[in-house]
Amino acid sequence: MTQFWAEHAWLGADLAEAGVVITVADGKIAAVVKGVMDPPGEAMRLDGLTLPGFANGHSHAFHRLLRGRTHAGSGSFWTWREEMYAAAATLDPDDYHQIGLQVFGEMVAAGYSAVGEFHYLHHGADGTRYENRNIMGDALIAAATAVGIRITLLDTLYLHGGIDESGEFADLDAVQRRFSDGSAESWAERVAGLSEGPTLRIGAAVHSVRAADRTAIEAVATWAREANAPFHAHVSEQPAENTQSQAAFGLSPTQLLAEAGALGTRFTAVHGTHLDDRDIALLGSSSSNVCFCPTTERDLADGIGPGRSLVKAGARLSIGSDSQAIVDPFEEIRAVELNERLATQVRGNHSVHELLTYGTANGYAAIGWPEGGRIEVGALADFTTITLDSFRLEGTAPAHLLASAVFAATASDVTTTVVDGQIVHTD
Repeated sequence: MTQFWAEHAWLGADLAEAGVVITVADGKIAAVVKGVMDPPGEAMRLDGLTLPGFANGHSHAFHRLLRGRTHAGSGSFWTWREEMYAAAATLDPDDYHQIGLQVFGEMVAAGYSAVGEFHYLHHGADGTRYENRNIMGDALIAAATAVGIRITLLDTLYLHGGIDESGEFADLDAVQRRFSDGSAESWAERVAGLSEGPTLRIGAAVHSVRAADRTAIEAVATWAREANAPFHAHVSEQPAENTQSQAAFGLSPTQLLAEAGALGTRFTAVHGTHLDDRDIALLGSSSSNVCFCPTTERDLADGIGPGRSLVKAGARLSIGSDSQAIVDPFEEIRAVELNERLATQVRGNHSVHELLTYGTANGYAAIGWPEGGRIEVGALADFTTITLDSFRLEGTAPAHLLASAVFAATASDVTTTVVDGQIVHTD
């Protein structure tokens, strides 16, 4: 067993607790004792504020290549996408592994202890199958293991090149061919070759309703249900996506996913930026998850999602870094609130407690680790500590620790990240 002494820790209440001893055994929290003001001699000191580890609910590791190259100047989501596809065309398994090491390393240093990697670079640059059909996914898994971050590989189905003006599916272009298995059956056959581990789980995704027909979506939804695995999809990130979905199916993306049997507690709609009232009601009544990626959504001028309305309807919010424009969970969670203030001209749409939960317990559940994201007995021993000695947080009163962490802390304040009871980052 290992013991950690936290100067302050958030245990789920509205205030942080002082002097918390966390005992860890076999990767899980075995005991939590409050009010221990003198650290036990054998305990690892965690000076500052300790929070449950953050879960990055939506990541494309290879987008890290675009940082600084696509952010300035004019253009749109669609012109950005062309540059992203060009970057995707250059990668082999070794490149993919190196990018994974870089971006996952940045994540643990920022306080993320788990990541949902939305993975669709399956094959060679020209679409040729590798002898090991999962070599690209294996490269990311190996990178996550080396860094120490917990990972859910959300293996993604990608069959079509979009929807044209007539509402018909377009053919895959030269780059998209490396994303495609050709059919849902071939996708499932390849995914069967992936194995889970102590810090690895396998989930499913369809890229979007633009890239998979209804029958294929139903097949992946069935696979996820039978495997009790998470199921993710990009949903309504752009108004054009909604228009194309209406042209092809006579339904919004959310409505199509509902009819295909995808919605539910295992399902996560990524982005959910342009939802109508019916979409919100469907996601809420099914207790589906919605993963906002505010730093990417603002970079791509996507818009601001209806967070408060989704929560009121019964959906669960989480956060992700998506394109790696910024890797900072504090920036993501406060942006959920601050962006909505800009959209509604109302303050206090989401409480501090809610925002922390979006980044921790909700995110863990959305990527298939419902036992994580909390500091309590039986939970996964994943947590992160921020210093209170930075210019941003120095002098914070105990009553304001949580609000200060949410609205003022940055990834630079993280001093320690623990995953599965092991220290994977320390200052």
